[in-house]
Amino acid sequence: QVQLVESGGGLVQAGDSLRLSCAASGRTSSSYAMAWFRQASGKEREFVSSISGSGAYRYFAESVKGRFSISRDNGENTVYLQMNSLKAEDTAVYYCAARSVSVTAKDSSAYPFWGQGTQVTVSS
Repeated sequence: QVQLVESGGGLVQAGDSLRLSCAASGRTSSSYAMAWFRQASGKEREFVSSISGSGAYRYFAESVKGRFSISRDNGENTVYLQMNSLKAEDTAVYYCAARSVSVTAKDSSAYPFWGQGTQVTVSS
């Protein structure tokens, strides 16, 4: 129904910035709430950030507050995650997710649509 494709990952040094993109296609809607999760090697998937369908409401995990920002371009069905002041502990595969309601959630089980993930590696 909905396909999500992440891009923008790569290898950077601690303190650098990186912007991830999530392009949605298929039967999608600009009213969908969107979120970013990440999963480090050997660890469980964790919530990073989310944005409401309107873009008016944004939420962040405590570990990334003040460093990351989330935005969306509903005209292009794209969500962005701007990551600044990256740390080695930010190293993970980052996943984009969507749900067919406008209200966000922090639980990964609330999101039925997922991208394939993009690797972010931060060296120190």
